[in-house]
Amino acid sequence: MSNPLDTDAGSELFSSYEAELKLVQADLQQKLDTIGGLSGEPRKSAVRLAERALEEADELLAQMRLEKQNIPTNARASINPRIRNHESDIDSCKRKLKSLATDKSALFGSRYRDDDDPSNPRDQQLEQRQQLLSGTDRLDRSSQRLRDSQRIANETEGIGRDTLADLQIQRETIQHTRATMLESEGYVDRSVKTLRGMARRMATNRIITIAIITVLVILIIAVVYSKFK
Repeated sequence: MSNPLDTDAGSELFSSYEAELKLVQADLQQKLDTIGGLSGEPRKSAVRLAERALEEADELLAQMRLEKQNIPTNARASINPRIRNHESDIDSCKRKLKSLATDKSALFGSRYRDDDDPSNPRDQQLEQRQQLLSGTDRLDRSSQRLRDSQRIANETEGIGRDTLADLQIQRETIQHTRATMLESEGYVDRSVKTLRGMARRMATNRIITIAIITVLVILIIAVVYSKFK
């Protein structure tokens, strides 16, 4: 069944972010499950990958909150519980990751040495490199989302232009119809005046005819009366 929110540009983008967030959450959960069975450098690498996935989930959740403002007010009530559920899931993953990341015995193995200390310059350089790569990935994802938003905005603008053009055509049609109706009303008014004039002339002719007949009858009566007098 299709989502009732997928009827406008804003809700379409929201649903796209939500679908992407579900994929990221599934990947994050898989990474968290994998960390428990690792130790040493593989565990640290897995923790960094999970942190990057968690950052991506936070970014997607923030985008969903922003896109919620573009959804009609009467439809927001149905998506607020969905956002809260995602927030709860992400918070749970954060707590689990924090617990896994603070387990130093598992992170550095049973043969912990000073050169495995995170304060080691080599580890710091590696951490900085990982942070740089993570920042680059976030920038790429943000750029892609901006491109998606721009594409949807352009599509919405195109739909708006088409709608305005259709409305302009409809307006011209209505104006033309109105002008035709006004012209027809003028013809009707002239026809009514003509019929009234004809009715008056018929009444006048009838009166004249009656008068003539009356005069003739009177004359005939006078002639007949004069003959028999």
